[in-house]
Amino acid sequence: MFTHFMHWASRIVLGGAFLYSGYIKLASPLQFAAALTGYQLFPDSAIVPLTRYFPWAEIALGILLLFGWRLRWVAAGAVALLCVFTLMLTVTYVRGIDAACGCFGFSDRISPLTIARDALLLLPALFLLFQRRK
Repeated sequence: MFTHFMHWASRIVLGGAFLYSGYIKLASPLQFAAALTGYQLFPDSAIVPLTRYFPWAEIALGILLLFGWRLRWVAAGAVALLCVFTLMLTVTYVRGIDAACGCFGFSDRISPLTIARDALLLLPALFLLFQRRK
C-alpha cells in the first residue's frame, strides 16, 4: 500500500514539477535565455536552441511521467536531467557567479537552497527508477 502511494506521489510531484518548469520557461523565453547566459556554461550559439527546445523536452518528460509510459526509461531520463541540473547549479555557485536559477521562475538566485531543492527532486525520480514492479 505504501509503495503504491509512493509510486503515484512520485509521478505526480515529479511530473508536475517538470510540467511547471517547462511552462515557465516557455512563457518567458527572454528571461530563460538570460538565465542560461548567466550560468556562463554555454556557448552563445547554444542559447537560442536551448531556449526554443528545452522547455518542450521538460513538458514532454512531465507528461510521460504522469501517464506512466515506459516509466523506467522516463525515470532514468529524469534522474539524468536532475543530476545535470544539480551539477550546473553547483558549478555556477562554486564559481561565485550570481545568476538566476531559472528552474521554477527567474527571481530565485542560485544558492545552497536552490541546489538542495533540485537535488531533493532526485528522490522521487530514483524511487521510480529502482521501484520493483509487481
